[in-house]
Amino acid sequence: MTLQRREILKLATLTAASAILPISTEAETSTRPILDAHIHLFDPTRPGGVPWPFKDDTVLYKPALPGRYEALSKPFGVVGAIAIEASPLSSDNDWLLKVVADHPIMVGAIGNLIPSSQNYASELARLHKNPLFLGIRYGNLWDRNLAEDITKPGFLDGLKALAQANLVFESANPNPSLVAVIRKIAELVPDLRIVIDHLPHAPVPTEKAALEAYNADLHALAQRPGVFVKLSEIPVVANGTLITDLHYYQGPLDTIWNTFGEDRILFGSDWPNADTTAPFDQTLSIVRRYTATKSPSAAEKYYWKNSIAAYRWRPRRLGQPAA
Repeated sequence: MTLQRREILKLATLTAASAILPISTEAETSTRPILDAHIHLFDPTRPGGVPWPFKDDTVLYKPALPGRYEALSKPFGVVGAIAIEASPLSSDNDWLLKVVADHPIMVGAIGNLIPSSQNYASELARLHKNPLFLGIRYGNLWDRNLAEDITKPGFLDGLKALAQANLVFESANPNPSLVAVIRKIAELVPDLRIVIDHLPHAPVPTEKAALEAYNADLHALAQRPGVFVKLSEIPVVANGTLITDLHYYQGPLDTIWNTFGEDRILFGSDWPNADTTAPFDQTLSIVRRYTATKSPSAAEKYYWKNSIAAYRWRPRRLGQPAA
């Protein structure tokens, strides 16, 4: 989830002829199951409302709950999903886990805790008792600064406790500075499983030295088997129109894929936040055309196998695959 979306990504690389192509909006049938490792759940109608989305967001400000998601995604072969926190309120960890527990399509949730807070250890221990609690998310979100926060007393100890609990540390909305901090965390807490979300959406530096530093950070992270990357927030809008030409996306996606390898890449739709750019069917259409360039075994890893390695989720109903 990001509160500000870029409208153009490397638009200069496109020609006018290749920028826009029609895509099908019909459900694509596939025998390959899909585990969506990045959706958001919220209900603006509940007492007290929600901190996000905002009331003036005509696309997002309505209940986003598992029933709605399942009806939308099932025709495309989605058999399960992981909910990623969408609130800075600690009480919403319990709300999210309750909603997830009530809907077997949901295989787990990533919550929101501050590792340097006084009640972090007790909250982590309490939430960890719930097998649907898979970890926490932290990064460029909720007015937080990970580069500053890792220097605060107790923060790194909190991440070490997360690793000891065999839970995930997930980033939020990466940019080059956040990627650099994630590299530092991976070095300081080598046993911590890390998921970097939305990497295709991260701004790539254009200045030579900054680009070299960014690439060095990514390659260093790629050497660590506990670091995973989501190919999420992929669709781009230019001049008010969704870009659907695969050639536009292929180069940047290949760079990430080739850097981290087919065992460390995950699928995430970013529903419903992605609806501000492209509806679910169009997002999945772009992704499927990209993964069609990969081997069937690599695509299978991307769509569900790697998510088990990253999150250690367990099936809750028939049709959800197991490791």
